[in-house]
Amino acid sequence: MTIALSVNGRSVETEADPSTPLIDVLRNHLDLRGTRYGCGLEQCGSCMVIIDGKADYACSREIGSVAGRSVTTIEGLADGEALHPLQVAFLEEQAGQCGYCLSGILMSAKALLDRNPSPSRADIIAALDGNLCRCGAHPRILRAVEKAATAMREGVVA
Repeated sequence: MTIALSVNGRSVETEADPSTPLIDVLRNHLDLRGTRYGCGLEQCGSCMVIIDGKADYACSREIGSVAGRSVTTIEGLADGEALHPLQVAFLEEQAGQCGYCLSGILMSAKALLDRNPSPSRADIIAALDGNLCRCGAHPRILRAVEKAATAMREGVVA
């Protein structure tokens, strides 16, 4: 069975079994390896992608459930060589240590900023609640999301 969807703005098709996890299709069929596999239980957020504008776990989402939908991965965040304001802010704030969690955190943050360009710190904390960072970079992560929100409101958008 052919499953068609949009990934990072381009139409793709896969012959994967409809019950195959989305993360497997992204990483092993489409060679998009930025989405990380963590727990496989929707508890760490390292697999977070954006599906039709909403942050969602790729580890437990079956590919058949996203047929005809739009999926954005971390590879779709930048515009060519131009980094997204979130990526710039995370670099400037040194918001990651090991970096394993960052693709999921960035996607959760992007989904938040797309729907709420002026989030409060509480909004940011709530949006990132499903993302674990074991390195303890949370204060820098929060500052980076706040910085990116400001940059995006001021028109610095990739």
